[in-house]
Amino acid sequence: MFRVMVVDIGGNNVKMQLSDGEERRKFTSGPTLTPQNMVDQVKAVTADWSFDRVTLGYPGPVQNNRIAKEPANLGPGWLDFDFTAAFDQPVQLVNDAAMQAFGSYDGGKMLFLGLGTGLGATLVTNNVILPLEVAHMPYKGSMSFEDFVGKRGYERLGKKLWRNEVITVAEILRAAFVADYVLFGGGNAKRLKNLPDWCRIGANTNAFKGGADIWSNADLRIL
Repeated sequence: MFRVMVVDIGGNNVKMQLSDGEERRKFTSGPTLTPQNMVDQVKAVTADWSFDRVTLGYPGPVQNNRIAKEPANLGPGWLDFDFTAAFDQPVQLVNDAAMQAFGSYDGGKMLFLGLGTGLGATLVTNNVILPLEVAHMPYKGSMSFEDFVGKRGYERLGKKLWRNEVITVAEILRAAFVADYVLFGGGNAKRLKNLPDWCRIGANTNAFKGGADIWSNADLRIL
């Protein structure tokens, strides 16, 4: 069995946990965080940990274990960075929403919506993970889904109107992807209540379970 260090890179914090432990460590993220800064700080914060695999949950699109686009809420330089060389361990890169979605999966066709700084989305069915890039699609006028259900939307609309928009967006995306149910995660999922029976709230700690389980599922396909 591999001992995996799972690193969840968010717009506000970078969090780490080992696959066989419960302790989580973190440091502050933000718009100036470069990949080398991230690696250096992870190594410093986890200097007493031993592991032989790394999973990085990245806040952006990932294709074929490579970052496909620079992050919206972090510093530059992520696109061509060699994480395997930097950590000197095999590294699995995965979209952060996909990582939490996989750790939260409970059968059927599940649409995961991560409500955090932005909007993450992933479809999971059987052993297939399909990360989705819907956050910046047009929703109302010149504004996107993320503008309404992400952090900016919450701050602009207030809790009540934001909750209504979250359910409306979830209904639209559930219908588009013919999902059996919607599971909400991310830092703002805790602000929801009185959900329809086709909605659930997952624990954000499931991201670490998903990041660890990726290494032990030989049949898993990440598209």
